[in-house]
Amino acid sequence: MPQIAPPSRRLSRNPVTATLRTVFRVVCGVVIVLDELVRPLYRPLIRRIAALHLMQAFEAWIGRRSPYAVLVLIGVPYVVVEPLKFLALIGIANGHGRMGTLVFLLANLVSFVLIERIFTAGRGQLMTLRPMAWLIETAGAVRASVVGWLRLAELKARLRVLARWARLHLR
Repeated sequence: MPQIAPPSRRLSRNPVTATLRTVFRVVCGVVIVLDELVRPLYRPLIRRIAALHLMQAFEAWIGRRSPYAVLVLIGVPYVVVEPLKFLALIGIANGHGRMGTLVFLLANLVSFVLIERIFTAGRGQLMTLRPMAWLIETAGAVRASVVGWLRLAELKARLRVLARWARLHLR
């Protein structure tokens, strides 16, 4: 009996699909690069917040929830915060710079602190859901690929050296 070859995973020859795929990759790359460059700025804040007794109790509470409850706990703030970032950028583009910037920074702060803490505390439960495990692993692989391809570790090290030099010489 002849074996059937698996379908090939060739890219679409449709120029619209190819263009959309490229735009999506560029946007993902820019988001990852910005996140990697900004992460050192907010990491001390996250460490301080994570050390608070209230946050540790909240994380322990999350750790006792079911995987679907953790998914809802992440999903609700995510569904609210992510559109706010987009609306803030539209506000900035329409001339509301101060308000747009304030909303954007607050939305990012909520995203960095609340959503990241919920994810960290509930990651174990989320990994028991096969689609979420696949999504988390795939997103991590994409991030690692982009970071490696762009050599962001080297860039961050150079930026740290430049920042130290600037602090010493520009006083």
